Amino acid sequence: MPFPLAVTDARRHALTLKTPPRRIVSLVPSQTELLADLGLDAEVIGLTRFCVHPMDWKHRKQIVGGTKQVNLERMQALAPDLILANLEENTRAMVEALDALAPVYVTHVGTVPEALSMIRTVGRLTAREAEAQTLIDGIEAAFEALPVFRPVRAAYLIWQDPYMTVGYDTFIHDVMTRAGLVNVFGNQTRYPEVTPGDLAATRPDVVLLASEPYPFQQTHLAVFRTLLPGTVPHRVDGESFSWYGSRLLQTPAYLETLRGHLDVALADLR
Repeated sequence: MPFPLAVTDARRHALTLKTPPRRIVSLVPSQTELLADLGLDAEVIGLTRFCVHPMDWKHRKQIVGGTKQVNLERMQALAPDLILANLEENTRAMVEALDALAPVYVTHVGTVPEALSMIRTVGRLTAREAEAQTLIDGIEAAFEALPVFRPVRAAYLIWQDPYMTVGYDTFIHDVMTRAGLVNVFGNQTRYPEVTPGDLAATRPDVVLLASEPYPFQQTHLAVFRTLLPGTVPHRVDGESFSWYGSRLLQTPAYLETLRGHLDVALADLR
């Protein structure tokens, strides 16, 4: 795609890049990993403390803060020519403050197809269209190869004190459906709080305890075995359900393995 390049982001905010960016800051962990897999090591100069992949980048790049709050003076000193942000993971006030420093491209990803569209656009923005298309082709092929799973009713928990789950308008919900996991809170929106009584009333076959953002551990499984007898509690990799960048290459294989474990556990329970 020739430059200058004009695009519109998830805020309906128009921005123009005159040349391919050479000083990129990412405020979204899954998109930081995407930038690495697009071959942009030299171009990425800043990221958040939650950008854990690639592991060595946190030691080699400037940490500008978290996903909800950044150090504006540090950002200004970096003089970025492109900042990647996300409508859900970053705050509106923070993004608007950054608009004064550099072009900010804000994404919004609610489904796997939307993730592929985001990857394509980031590829255009960074002059890595061919690399982005290779990733997209691999992700599409991996998801298309998934078998059709028997439906299993599932509650997916992202937090405790209070317990929080996911509604139908989330990326996690879309990934769940691809593994045959029927979201028992799929009639709700965003990330609702739920009580133990709410969980019991939905009668899920399985309760999935995510490794992030709340770090559920194996020790939490016993709590749910007592709380919901007859339900299989299982700790799952949160990145496989919620990271919408190049991590999606690995997600289908993870989902297939997960379903194997869940189906065995359900058969043993019954």
